[in-house]
Amino acid sequence: MYMDEYRRWLESPVLSAAEHAELENIRDNEKEIESRFFAPLSFGTAGLRGVLGMGINRMNIYTVRQATQGLATLVTEHGEEACRRGVAVCYDCRHQSDEFAREAACVLAANGVRVHLFDAMRPTPELSFAVRKLGCIAGINITASHNPKEYNGYKAYWEDGAQLPPAEADVVSRAIAEVDVLGGARTCDFDEAVKSGLITYLGAEMDEAFLSYTQSLSVAGDAILKDADNLRIVYTPFHGTGYKLVPEILRRAGVKHLICDPVQSIPDPDFHTVKSPNPQDAEGFAGAIELAKANDVDLILGTDPDADRIGIVVRTRSGDYMTISGNQTGSLLTDFLIRARREQGKLPENAAIVKTIVTTDMARTIAEKNGVACFDTFTGFKFLAEQIGEFEEDGSHQYLLAFEESYGYLTGDGARDKDAVTAALLITEMAAWYELQGMTLADALESLYDKYGYFIDETVNLFFPGVDGLREMQNLMDGLRENTPASLAGIEVLRLRDYLSGTITDLKTGEVTPMKLKDSNVLGFDMADGTNFIIRPSGTEPKIRVYILLHGTDRAECRERIDAYKAVAKEFGA
Repeated sequence: MYMDEYRRWLESPVLSAAEHAELENIRDNEKEIESRFFAPLSFGTAGLRGVLGMGINRMNIYTVRQATQGLATLVTEHGEEACRRGVAVCYDCRHQSDEFAREAACVLAANGVRVHLFDAMRPTPELSFAVRKLGCIAGINITASHNPKEYNGYKAYWEDGAQLPPAEADVVSRAIAEVDVLGGARTCDFDEAVKSGLITYLGAEMDEAFLSYTQSLSVAGDAILKDADNLRIVYTPFHGTGYKLVPEILRRAGVKHLICDPVQSIPDPDFHTVKSPNPQDAEGFAGAIELAKANDVDLILGTDPDADRIGIVVRTRSGDYMTISGNQTGSLLTDFLIRARREQGKLPENAAIVKTIVTTDMARTIAEKNGVACFDTFTGFKFLAEQIGEFEEDGSHQYLLAFEESYGYLTGDGARDKDAVTAALLITEMAAWYELQGMTLADALESLYDKYGYFIDETVNLFFPGVDGLREMQNLMDGLRENTPASLAGIEVLRLRDYLSGTITDLKTGEVTPMKLKDSNVLGFDMADGTNFIIRPSGTEPKIRVYILLHGTDRAECRERIDAYKAVAKEFGA
């Protein structure tokens, strides 16, 4: 019971005076006590993520140690060689990130596992790259990505540089359950572990390896050089880890006129200039847009705090600044990579694009009309990485781009998680490539709509906060399975795709057929007008996401249809 666990923490001698005081301050707030102690943070294939604070349902040194002891168990079960290969540990700019990284390093070292610890905060893709480059058995990244300042997180990676596969995550989860959160994890003195060589630092040498690798992924570097006098860019790292490597890779590529937002280039765990440090939120670009207006800039780039996601804003011919969505950016990159490689005679015959089921079908249309295969996976970059790994094993395809609608992109074989550093380079090359043709990226997007039809994709977030939120979310999903609506927004539902059971149900005939993807709590409604209406509970936040993927020929008609679908989606959360 949560009150018993609260009292155990309150009376524990391992807590510091400040930690005890934090728990004393909530003694008369049972709702807050319940929120902190009703259940432990769940460790899944995405690791841990939660609000900072004392409690089993919070991110703190005790939950970090416990999680790391679980990961150490997984590593040691693979033998001495795995321990020697070690674990790379990275962290972002958030409150306590550096402390949590050191705590994780101490737990690993105490278990006889070698640690490669970055000497300062670094982008997520560099951690994935380091795991592969060094031949590590695993990796840890202390980050909550684009979550609000109150959060932190713990991402665990496996030897391929991707987030933990389900089987390995299950081993860690079971091991965590056997570790007492307050004192069950082994630990050691940090300085002694450094002296013994169990903990070593990663620094400039790994940065250089990562930057050199990123440069090798250029597909149209000559475009930047030819357009260097005209190409002007504003970049903002949203106070995060991209503040060094993104400007550096752009300068190495030949960008002459690069303006880094002077305020948002200062690392800040409170992200004081934005409500949310997320490039998906257009308001975060307000300062960058002002800089762009004052400096005759066509392209704005923004990366989230751990620099795995990137958003772009472009100037239109009317002089306004327009946000390009993750789906639109992925579609532009799909077309650009195919065309650029084809022009160079470097487009593989078995080329493929990989995306998630909730990502725009515009990319599929572009790919397939150009003779390139397109594969869908579940939401989450670990599934995209898994598909890329399958290509490596069976040799069936060579992927050009993997991306998801939430502003994550990957190309190349050096990393296995989304990479905003490389994406910044490719987007810049793409912008220069089009500028040499007298087009902005806004023009380029319109040309794709003219060629392939109009696609509009929007997401509605339904929030279910509090202790009862998870129950309410599950009740909604169960209800839609048991009583599938015959229509949505006045449009007939043709089929229900249940990605938990891995089945497709024809609502007219009742026929049930299997599909490849299964074991994920996602529902997809195939609508009579061709729309995909998909409902998915978030794996990291108390909300359900409703994805509306719509295609048509007329912009106004598409806008009207999607507004009707959005109204239906919002009713689910009422």
